[in-house]
Amino acid sequence: MVNYSIFIFVSLFLFHQKGLAQDRYAIHFKYKPTELYRLDEPENLLGKRALERRSKEGMAVDSTDIPVSEKYISSTASLVNDFLYHSKWLNASIVVAEEKNLLAIADLDFVDKVVLVAKGGLKSSQSSKKENLSRINKKIKKIFWEDQSFEFQNNILGIPDMHQEGYNGEGVRIAVFDAGFLNVDEISGMQHLFEEKKIIATRDFVNSASEDVFKRDTHGTGSLSLLAAYDPEKLIAGAYESEYVLCITEDVDSENRIEEYNWVRAAEFSDSLGVDIINSSLGYNFFDDPEMNYTKEDLDGETAVISIGAAMAAKKGILVVSSTGNEGNIDWQTITVPADAKGILSVGAINNNFEKAAFSSVGPSSDGRIKPELVAFGSGVTLWRYSNGTSFSSGTSFSAPQIAALAAGLWQAHPEWTRSQLKERLIASGSQFDEPDSELGYGVPNYLRAMYGTVDDLERKLVIPTPKVYPNPLDHQQLFIEFGNASNCLFKLFNTTGNLVTYLSLARNDIQAPYEVELPLVHPGVYLIELEDDSGASTIKLLRK
Repeated sequence: MVNYSIFIFVSLFLFHQKGLAQDRYAIHFKYKPTELYRLDEPENLLGKRALERRSKEGMAVDSTDIPVSEKYISSTASLVNDFLYHSKWLNASIVVAEEKNLLAIADLDFVDKVVLVAKGGLKSSQSSKKENLSRINKKIKKIFWEDQSFEFQNNILGIPDMHQEGYNGEGVRIAVFDAGFLNVDEISGMQHLFEEKKIIATRDFVNSASEDVFKRDTHGTGSLSLLAAYDPEKLIAGAYESEYVLCITEDVDSENRIEEYNWVRAAEFSDSLGVDIINSSLGYNFFDDPEMNYTKEDLDGETAVISIGAAMAAKKGILVVSSTGNEGNIDWQTITVPADAKGILSVGAINNNFEKAAFSSVGPSSDGRIKPELVAFGSGVTLWRYSNGTSFSSGTSFSAPQIAALAAGLWQAHPEWTRSQLKERLIASGSQFDEPDSELGYGVPNYLRAMYGTVDDLERKLVIPTPKVYPNPLDHQQLFIEFGNASNCLFKLFNTTGNLVTYLSLARNDIQAPYEVELPLVHPGVYLIELEDDSGASTIKLLRK
């Protein structure tokens, strides 16, 4: 009798608790009342820097810039347990609510739909300096190597040339969305960000009660280091003089649709601060609740909430740079969202043989668009995740920020460029721009090609002839080079570790004839040739037998 009574008590308790279960939902509204805001008073909706960017883009503020109606918030307050945040772009409130109230919420005449975005209620604040690597980027291998070189990954993008010409991202504002930035405040190569007040804002959208973003995970640390680190001996990133907004949007303890909403809310926050570039080393396809999963057909840039938000950020003049995902050597294979978004740059990864890294996700999008658009070195990338030194990791998560850094330098050089102009320049500088494919997209971009590869002359575009080196593979000593329209050029030969092997000044008597160079001491292997003259530059892979 006693055991039976206990069973009844426990059963009733569990039933009661289930009835009071709290989950997280997105309440999407039908309308956007404007009683408190006016579109002809944009200064009340966005900051000065954001409005200046909109002006350059020729885009006025619109209804998506108006906050969620206070009437809707107050009318639903009695039916929810808590509001987490409100998204003006999605016209939605993210709430904690009990299942018993969902029907009443959905029946409100101004509610469009109610979407389950995560099981469970509010997460407790997590501010401990402890990394959680249980899920995110679990395919990445971390190895410490004191003598590793970062020059290779920089050289193929032309970062040294960019820096030599005085462009390091100064004046450009970059937002980084990730899972955490553990150790950033302790890493020597990123102390200049604090000393020079380059980190202008931080926000944790996973645990809103926490004000600390330097916690939880080093994935964002690695991404940020490839944008912002400066230590001549260990790592010089492309955009070390840019300003940064750091946002935690990824919950490493679970995988739920709420992380997509976190991303969009972070994009709104960044937009309001006048951010120029968003780097997003995140991707989604499968979730803890299988009913939330995406199919490959959903990769059309218009289905996933995060992709809708990324496309909206692009329309507002922000260059969104997204990793494609590390699904290339598993069953899924193709890109993850938001890499399918329209108007953004999705970035894959190559290895040191300039081939697609096995893990790098492939395209195209489900509606046939080229994906990825660009690639960068992503297999054994030198980065900074731990305070005791640089290490190297692999993943498209770490190729994307290199492209974002390149974009920042180009935008510093040409602040008059619109987002679409910058995007077009980067794509046109791709190593296989004329023959894009679903593995490397338009190829590896390069600073010199983006800056000088084309010139506008009386509305005509002059394209520098495609360079050629032959024989390739090289089995003897003599190499012929067809490059440019000048009588002189600079020739640099790098090995796969990024070390300079040969530096020569070449000359020819006839600009129609190829340059000739003797390479008697070059050992068999793969090399990178960099060519430069007054009209431009190019990079070519050479195989020495």
